[in-house]
Amino acid sequence: MSLRRRSMSADLAVTPIDTGFSLKDKIYVSLKEAITSMNIYADDAELRLDERRLSEQLSISRTPVREALARLEQERLVQIVPRRGVYIVRKTKVEILEMLTVWAALESMSARLITLNATDDAIASLRSLLTSYSEGQVDDHIDEYSENNINFHQAILRMSENQLICDTADNLFIHMRSIRVRTIGEEDRAQKSIVDHMQIVEAIEARDPDLAERLVREHTLNLAKHVDTHVSYLD
Repeated sequence: MSLRRRSMSADLAVTPIDTGFSLKDKIYVSLKEAITSMNIYADDAELRLDERRLSEQLSISRTPVREALARLEQERLVQIVPRRGVYIVRKTKVEILEMLTVWAALESMSARLITLNATDDAIASLRSLLTSYSEGQVDDHIDEYSENNINFHQAILRMSENQLICDTADNLFIHMRSIRVRTIGEEDRAQKSIVDHMQIVEAIEARDPDLAERLVREHTLNLAKHVDTHVSYLD
């Protein structure tokens, strides 16, 4: 497991917690959502968390924050290092490639389930998530497209209506989101992604489960191939 330690600490975009019902769960959800929204594979990512600062941002004592961090450590989202602090976990290249393989299986099965079970209206909603840019224009809007790209893939998982698939993918999401954000502007991947998304939606609209499943799987495995060939910052 690869950790990157810095003298500074991450200032998560958390909001104060209502100290009412299910306080522990609310703290846990707030911290997890804040960590998930980060691009933890960015060169300037601050991975150290300050327990005192988090308690101030959440307007609560440090004890429930410590309990929430312990829960996040059980999910391997953070690592608590005695006498050093709490660090958001970054995965190694080998681990990311394994995650991409699992994600490809989960999302491709989701696409199959959509073609078999989703309503026409639900399938039509996928097309509204498609994004198109003229040649070269996508590079000028890469941040916007990156977010649309993530929303598209999350929609496919959600529309499967298989809770176990969604829960399993949720445990991988922080890493998948960050890797997609970091790599979308490399090697013309954004433009290729636009073409792939169109083909995926067309296969789903045609209710062709074999084709939809294959296209989604290949799309994610192509990302894995890119990471394996071109990404060195995970080593």
